[in-house]
Amino acid sequence: MSGGQRVNKKKQAGQTRKLAIAPYLFILPNLLIFGVFIVIPSLLGLFYSFHVYDGLNPMKFNGLGNYIKIIGDKEFWSTIGRTGIYAAIVVPLIYAVALGIAMLLAREIKMRGFFRAIFYWPTMISFIIVGLTWKWIFGDSFGILNHMLTWVGVEPVGFLTSPFWANAAVIIATVWSRAGFFMVIFIAGLQAIPTDYYEAARLDGATGIRVFRHITLPLLKPTSLLVFMLSLIDAFKAFPLMFALTGGGPGKETTYIVQYIYEIGFTKQELGLASAMSVMLFVIIGGFSALQFRMSKGGAV
Repeated sequence: MSGGQRVNKKKQAGQTRKLAIAPYLFILPNLLIFGVFIVIPSLLGLFYSFHVYDGLNPMKFNGLGNYIKIIGDKEFWSTIGRTGIYAAIVVPLIYAVALGIAMLLAREIKMRGFFRAIFYWPTMISFIIVGLTWKWIFGDSFGILNHMLTWVGVEPVGFLTSPFWANAAVIIATVWSRAGFFMVIFIAGLQAIPTDYYEAARLDGATGIRVFRHITLPLLKPTSLLVFMLSLIDAFKAFPLMFALTGGGPGKETTYIVQYIYEIGFTKQELGLASAMSVMLFVIIGGFSALQFRMSKGGAV
């Protein structure tokens, strides 16, 4: 082998290595961000969960003490229950609203892009801003809705001081702010369904409801699973919107699990205990996700 051939082979080997490394260089910034802001804090949270720590004094190893304390914490389980009820209501509502809007806007209609943007717009607003906006609507003494009621001779309603209406306000604000995001996912899923199925159904004389039940829903199964999982995780992570809208009140009626963890960690300064609660919340969400995957394999939409 001549010297020139050896040089060419070295150049080719170098180019091959560069091509192999290039994809990793492109994703390196995302990996760094993911590692710094997700992986490292998660590992630290797991580490703190086995310690007594207030953020100021040296931490003390506590073993499973924090987890044992959580098991006997009635307020923790009560908050989990409230969060579960909230999720059980808001997740199906988001699913139904987002799918309904998506089915309307997946068709060829005038100004389709405009309406898609209008419905998607609330998802780009900060949850704090969403909460404050709806507070101006539902506020007891300064809310727009109560002012409108007084104009027609109806007594003001305690939308944010009544347990029922406060929960209803939170659910309405949540659906308004999140349905547009899942609408986009459903539109993508609907557009991926081959039109041949619908044409065959029309030739067989199938009605709109039968087409929706036997074609649209089954073929949207992966999309439905994704929407259910993401909206469920959103529901269990809910905090800024409620904090701005109701402050967790009246009483503890709209205090959900993330706000309770926040209060334990930063108001009571029990960071070790709050970290253990976060780990348990992670396990609960992981369990729901695993259950949904199992249901999807079993044929549930």
